Amino acid sequence: MSRLVLASSSRYRRQLLDRLEIPYQWAAPDIDESRREGEEVATLAHRLALSKAQAVAADFPGHLIIGSDQLALFDGDILGKPGDFNTACANLRRFSGRKVSFMTGLALIDTQTGRHRVVHDTYHVWFRALSDEEIENYVSRDQPYDSSGSFRMEGLGIALFERFEGDDPNTLIGLPLIRLCELLREAGVNLLGNHRGNPQGS
Repeated sequence: MSRLVLASSSRYRRQLLDRLEIPYQWAAPDIDESRREGEEVATLAHRLALSKAQAVAADFPGHLIIGSDQLALFDGDILGKPGDFNTACANLRRFSGRKVSFMTGLALIDTQTGRHRVVHDTYHVWFRALSDEEIENYVSRDQPYDSSGSFRMEGLGIALFERFEGDDPNTLIGLPLIRLCELLREAGVNLLGNHRGNPQGS
C-alpha cells in the first residue's frame, strides 16, 4: 500500500500527481471552504489546503497527506466556479484583455511524525482581447463550469491567453508540482527512485 495520499477528489489534481509516477491513494475531504471575515487571501489558501489534508489524516496513520486548494483572483474578488454557461461567459468577458491571478495553497502532513508544511504558489495569466463569439464558442466546447477561472488549462483554454507569468504552470490546474516535489524530498521521498504503482481511491 502506498504511503502517499492525495486529499482531493479532483480528477485534474490526480492527473497532475500521476505525472510523478509515484504510487498514491486519494480520498475526498469534506470541509467548509467559506472565507472568514477579514481573512487574507494567502491565509485562506493555506488554511483550506491544510484543512483538506487534516480532514482525511485520521484515516491514514503513517502516511504523507497532500492537501491543495486554488483561489482565482480578479479585481480584488475571489472567484468561485461558474457552474453554468452564462456565468462562465460573463466571467470571460470581464477577463478579456486583463490579468487574472491564481493562488494555490499546498500542504503536506506527515501523520507518522505529526509534522506539516504549508506553502503557496501564485501564477498570473493575461487574457487576449476576446470577442463574444470566441467566448461563447469556447465555453460551449470546453464547458469549464467546475473551474474557478472559467477555463480549462488542460483543454482548449490555452487559446484564450496572451501570456503567463509564474514559476509553475501546474498551479493553474490546482497542484503546483515544483513545490510539491520540494516538500516530498524534504519528507524523504525519492522521486526518482523505483516506485511505480497505480493510484487507488477511497
